Amino acid sequence: MWPPKWTRKLFAIACAHLLLVPFLMGCPGAEGNVAKKLNQEPEISVYFHQTKETKTMPIEEYLLGVVAGEMKPDWPVEAYAAQAIVARTFTMDFIADGGTKEQHNTDISTDEEEAQAYNAEAITPEIRRAVQMTAGQVMTYRGRYVKGWFSASCGGRTALAKDGLAYKEPEPPYMRSVSCPEAEVIPDEELYWEKKFTHQELTAALSELGHEIGTVSRMAVASRSKESHRARELKFTGAGGEATVPGADFRIAIDPQKMRSIWLTDIEHEADGITMSGRGFGHGVGLCQWGAHALAKKGKNPEEIIKHYYPKVKIQKLW
Repeated sequence: MWPPKWTRKLFAIACAHLLLVPFLMGCPGAEGNVAKKLNQEPEISVYFHQTKETKTMPIEEYLLGVVAGEMKPDWPVEAYAAQAIVARTFTMDFIADGGTKEQHNTDISTDEEEAQAYNAEAITPEIRRAVQMTAGQVMTYRGRYVKGWFSASCGGRTALAKDGLAYKEPEPPYMRSVSCPEAEVIPDEELYWEKKFTHQELTAALSELGHEIGTVSRMAVASRSKESHRARELKFTGAGGEATVPGADFRIAIDPQKMRSIWLTDIEHEADGITMSGRGFGHGVGLCQWGAHALAKKGKNPEEIIKHYYPKVKIQKLW
């Protein structure tokens, strides 16, 4: 259920790529790809990274596996449905940006490091109902796809893209940092985390980001987001100097499964390493999956769940 790494394509590769999927989109504009009404549900080509097979299937069939791969079992149908809308939006926008044409000559891949998680074996009747009830629905802003960002747990407040993702482009006008009720349903072991990193692990992660300061001995939050408490920048001290890097970039470099978020609540320096404590799991931008669960339990419908995290978007039915 964990979100794809930051290596997801967030921008258009080139207009020429879109000639391969003309039924989906025209050339992307500066504000995103135009969402066009379609006469029928599109079929897409999917690269299955585990078997190295390529299959063509209706997009809604593909989305069944995505929702099953991205969310836990036995959750409310409305939470699955909200996830389906976000995943469908991501898929359409991703394909419009070129998809995985360069890597696999397909529209998309089941490798979550390239696109989204996928697990057809985990599809349930509830997930089928959730995808069917939202068929063709995507999020748009001024007629264009929005970025379908989501994370497992936002920690209690979602982040802006510039903070949670170290997004280099201007903050999308539809993004907001909002409070989230996930604490009402999420287990403590999912909400809070703690991990000890050796000095060598920290040094290697900095090196991956292009900073050679010798063995890291100290770490501190250099700047923090006012909206969502994220460590926007982290400062490291090593035997050969200092370096300050975006917190989101460092999290990816050191392993986002171990450093579960950049909402850091404590940093402890020890002789054999540095222990980080925090809350949340993922970048915290956009839809919070545990929060969607909580809102669904409160009786919110899929559109209301989406609007909680993306208050300025429109839910548009394309087929």
